[in-house]
Amino acid sequence: MPETILQVKGLCYAYEAGRQALQDISFDIRQGERIAVLGTNGAGKSTFFLCLNGVLEPQEGQILLHGKPDGRSRNGLREHVGIVFQNADDQMIASTVLAEISFGPMNLRLPLPEVERRVDMAVRAMDLDDYRNRPPHYLSGGEKKRVSIADIIAMEPEVILFDEPAASLDPAGTEMLEQLLDNLSAAGKTLMIATHDMDFAFRWASRVLVFSQGRVIADGQPLTVFQKETIIRQANLRQPAMLTVFQSLCAHGLLPEGLPCPRTPAALDILLGTLPVGR
Repeated sequence: MPETILQVKGLCYAYEAGRQALQDISFDIRQGERIAVLGTNGAGKSTFFLCLNGVLEPQEGQILLHGKPDGRSRNGLREHVGIVFQNADDQMIASTVLAEISFGPMNLRLPLPEVERRVDMAVRAMDLDDYRNRPPHYLSGGEKKRVSIADIIAMEPEVILFDEPAASLDPAGTEMLEQLLDNLSAAGKTLMIATHDMDFAFRWASRVLVFSQGRVIADGQPLTVFQKETIIRQANLRQPAMLTVFQSLCAHGLLPEGLPCPRTPAALDILLGTLPVGR
């Protein structure tokens, strides 16, 4: 079984008395997982990410990093858990793209050659070579998003949290993002993505967490979670289109019973191509 990186135990957080943003959150996060975090606005996803990254300090419960408490002023969490915010402007602090991406590694007091290696790697990963000397605040929304992701890649954290990463990205940018996520996953990174895109969550994630009113109401494989109509209704979500189409084909007898549900249109096309002609 993959190594457990983070253990969340009884996590609670409230912005004000009587308004619990997180209530008794408990689960483990293992190396290499691809976790989609689902829920409506206000369900607690962003607050949970800020606690996991060490920006917010839980009022109850604890987060263990490799089995050890996060007692070092949460610096351990910030070093090992990176976060890409939904609004890229929230991360921009430097005058050029190169300085922006360099800031994190420099702040870790790494040797200059190591900083340069990490920055070059992040620039290549996000196709930012032509933007090195440009002011990040004058870039388009999609370009800013690419810079904000490069910021975190250069830090080389074990776990990367993405809060609605496809926001501000056009279709080409979204495709590049998914390729980047695949590359990070192949490199052994643990990825958690808060998203409202059920189709993306279904085809990409190995595990789904569903938040509702500050609680985790479902935790499991995407197909298992999305087949639970009570969970879908409680969290105000919808089933992925691929699952809806697959269930309709099965209900009309166009697919035999017992077949696994494909996650992508390409996988469905391959499945249909294996059926006898004329069925």
